[in-house]
Amino acid sequence: MSSQLEPPRPIRVLCLDDARAALAAAAGAPVHLVSAPDAAGALGAGGWRALLDAIAREFPDAPVTAVLDCGDAAGHALAALALGVTDIRFSGEAAAAARLSDIAQARGGRLHPPDGEEPLDLRGRRDPVAACRDWLA
Repeated sequence: MSSQLEPPRPIRVLCLDDARAALAAAAGAPVHLVSAPDAAGALGAGGWRALLDAIAREFPDAPVTAVLDCGDAAGHALAALALGVTDIRFSGEAAAAARLSDIAQARGGRLHPPDGEEPLDLRGRRDPVAACRDWLA
């Protein structure tokens, strides 16, 4: 029987520089990035997809889980899935969550339930890479 490792602690990503700091700090270890709450409505699925594409170009071998928060907006979650965003968070009704989970799985994605762990927020950090290293240690 194999043991599962704890997933890495989440880091909130508000921009590409935040993602770069997290991935630099992780130095090839798995990274769990999360968007701001309801980012799918503010940034949009296209903005998140562009950020993911930039991460993939700059860190092609980095093991990254990047979760877009769609709040309780099923339409935003569907738009994200249609654009190839594979990891989404949805906090809406249970019936809608079940349907979205099925759709995500059919597209090779995952629906992440809201969780209680607060991510590291890099806003105002003088050295975001060091903050990420400390957080991930």
